[in-house]
Amino acid sequence: MKTSVVILNWNGASMLRRYLPSVVAAMPIDAHLVVADNGSTDDSLLIMATEFPEVTVLRLDKNYGFAEGYNRALAELDTPYFVLLNSDVRTPEGWLTTIIEYMEAHPDVAAAAPKLRADHTPTDFEYAGGSGGFVDSLGYPYCRGRVFNTVERDNGQYDDVCDVHWATGACLVVRRSDWQAAGGLDGRFFAHQEEIDFCMRLRLMGRRVVCIPQSVVYHLGGGTLPKGNARKTYLNFRNSLTMLYKCLPDRQLKRVMRWRFWLDYVAALQMIATGNLAEAKAVYRGRRDFYRWRHDFDADRQCIQSTAVSADNLLTDISILWKYYVRGKKTFSSF
Repeated sequence: MKTSVVILNWNGASMLRRYLPSVVAAMPIDAHLVVADNGSTDDSLLIMATEFPEVTVLRLDKNYGFAEGYNRALAELDTPYFVLLNSDVRTPEGWLTTIIEYMEAHPDVAAAAPKLRADHTPTDFEYAGGSGGFVDSLGYPYCRGRVFNTVERDNGQYDDVCDVHWATGACLVVRRSDWQAAGGLDGRFFAHQEEIDFCMRLRLMGRRVVCIPQSVVYHLGGGTLPKGNARKTYLNFRNSLTMLYKCLPDRQLKRVMRWRFWLDYVAALQMIATGNLAEAKAVYRGRRDFYRWRHDFDADRQCIQSTAVSADNLLTDISILWKYYVRGKKTFSSF
């Protein structure tokens, strides 16, 4: 087998019933499908046994979160390519072959993703990845097709294969050799921002990350932690700051952290003003816990910085806050 497609499941019985049939139907003959169960307590395992007996199930003993769950699952596999696929993704015929063929022809590409469209509105990009992700000058992620809460209709405007800063964790294809060289996902993140951190480390190693829009998949999104969830806000803020601390060179880190101190609290005040007190508290806790544990990552930072091939272009040279809220530019193409 050339490729292992791994779906990490946690109490996602309804998602498996809804989306797994499309994944099974679109599997190439040289790919292997695995559902790694993260200690589910619902009917997930029963559904797999009775409705999808042809799919390999890997049982983990508890919920390790997205990052460590994948680390443990992929440690059991030895195919040249891995695919991290969310349980709420619908896959059409040929989606995977297109990506693998591109990566086979471009050995400098470590990781790739398809274009992500919304399953509920298939003409639109999907929030979690669009047509490839970037990180702005202050460490805020955005996509071709999605900037903050503005999601564009897909009219083919971002259909060129493009080197990107990060490929969506909803559907991430990576070479096993690069996965191992980079050390996989950072399990301490638990969930959120872990794929951006991983892709940033790949790029520091001199490897490429691309989006291949000729492959399209359809993502529901928010299946585990919906948008506006305080837990999700907490993880995003804590993990974003941790990623920047690990990966940014000294010349960038101090500047970015100074700006983020003020801007993160401005975001919290805006949440309070709109009645989202729980989310505002999550921002505060995320920042607090970053400062509490940042020195746990000192060894990681030293290793990453000392072995980096190049730190150029880790961030774009624009601020999406400035473009979006001050200049009124709401789309990637308007930048």
